[in-house]
Amino acid sequence: MKVTIDPEAELELTDAALYYARESGADLGRAFIAEFERSVEILRANPTLGAPWRGAIRRLPLRRFPYSIVYRLRQSELEVFAIAHQSRKPGYWRARTKRP
Repeated sequence: MKVTIDPEAELELTDAALYYARESGADLGRAFIAEFERSVEILRANPTLGAPWRGAIRRLPLRRFPYSIVYRLRQSELEVFAIAHQSRKPGYWRARTKRP
């Protein structure tokens, strides 16, 4: 299954990893990236694993970190819209789902 990541979601991933690295050390920043990559591989194998949320949008919480991968399935593609903190600005990423 092909995985595409919205450029703004990539920035969210980088910003969160840098935050963890700055606050708690480089190992935690790397652990955040590794957890994201692990979760994407799980979704690639089991794309409906994430909970349905707001229509066709799904989300999968990361282990160990208060973030979720917000995504949608389209044919054989998994589109990641956001790496969203679970208690900040719910739904801020909705406009991204309207992009072609």
